[in-house]
Amino acid sequence: MTGSTPPDPLAPYRGGAYQRLLAAARRSLARTGGSLEATIGITAPREDERQAIIGITGQYRDASVKRLTVSLAAVDAAMRRGCGLGLQAVLERIHARPLDDRPAERAAEAAARRQAMDIAHTSAAAAEPWFAQWLAEISSDGTLTKLVRAGEEKLLHQAVRVLDTLHRRSPGQPPIPIPSLATDTTGYPKTLNQGTLPTLVLRALALRHELPRPKTAEERRSLWDTAEVVVDDLASHVLVLNLPSEGDGLGRWLSDAAHHGMPFRAMLYQLITMPITPITTGPVFVCENPAVLRRAAAHLGRYAAPLICTEGRPATAFHRLANAVTAAGGTLHYHGDFDHAGIAMTMAAGKRHAATPWRMRHQDYLRGLSRMEDRYLLSKVPDATPWDPTLARVMAEHRIAVYEEAVTDDLLVDLAHRNNLPD
Repeated sequence: MTGSTPPDPLAPYRGGAYQRLLAAARRSLARTGGSLEATIGITAPREDERQAIIGITGQYRDASVKRLTVSLAAVDAAMRRGCGLGLQAVLERIHARPLDDRPAERAAEAAARRQAMDIAHTSAAAAEPWFAQWLAEISSDGTLTKLVRAGEEKLLHQAVRVLDTLHRRSPGQPPIPIPSLATDTTGYPKTLNQGTLPTLVLRALALRHELPRPKTAEERRSLWDTAEVVVDDLASHVLVLNLPSEGDGLGRWLSDAAHHGMPFRAMLYQLITMPITPITTGPVFVCENPAVLRRAAAHLGRYAAPLICTEGRPATAFHRLANAVTAAGGTLHYHGDFDHAGIAMTMAAGKRHAATPWRMRHQDYLRGLSRMEDRYLLSKVPDATPWDPTLARVMAEHRIAVYEEAVTDDLLVDLAHRNNLPD
């Protein structure tokens, strides 16, 4: 004899009459953390829904009413009478999953955010303005919240370790390959290649070096390069004219190129694997735009003073070569564009390589300004020019950028008279 299946006490609540009501109840309980104090309602109720609410409350509801409301406490009480279970238990059994608890989730999320930020604030770079700005931005724009909700707070901790490592590096240390940096800070060599972690780190480095956030692969590689992290030691290079050097391989190639007055592009890989000692008895000039070096090679050839071109923002290869020049007793004289970036790079070269500003005074700016046919407004005025305070004031007054092409003739004069530096 087969036993009969016991009746389902929840059967009345599984039908269509309760579907919308229970959905509204579930949303309310999740929003309040299980509170029964709220009231829920159904708009344009069907007849079976109206009868269900009448059964819950024991009060007649006219069929013409467009919205019916009922307290959660009343629903809970009716279910306890009908099936012996409260509203929350009924919902969890019918939907086969526990109720959400949004207040508890928010509290846990806030605690995780605080913990992640507390760990970040222990960084060696915590006192740096750029680091504080980075944390403030990722906290306010939803980045940190996304990490917490995905359970990926460790990515922030790893980013902080990467930034700490770079912050602690002393000037003049050899550049660090990105696989080594990744292994040292995360335990795996490829974690900084792509994904959320390198995005976090590069966002901080952009603030540190006062650069826009990188958008392209080339911009990302350039920013890593600026931070002395080598993504590709074949892609980091520097353009050189007339810098004879001692050393096998690269030193001989540079000397041969100088003998013929030919530009030479040296890769970071070459500078690392074939160290050189530049042979210099006078100043070594530095420019930003390859057009300057191109004209020096064309007009002066082998008789031009030694000239290094950064081709924009200095890469790791430039810093490696600049260190070699100063280590050999040479002096660097730096020229850049008269705009915010050019001034910043001039100051950075002075701080890092003791480079002297070369034709970067206010008179040079005004002379270049008089030759400019096309005018480009400065997007940002430099804060200060310590070697010539008047320069910053004049640039703020005119608010026009002056690029190296406008002053190349003056630069060539110095390159042709290598021992006759301007005041």
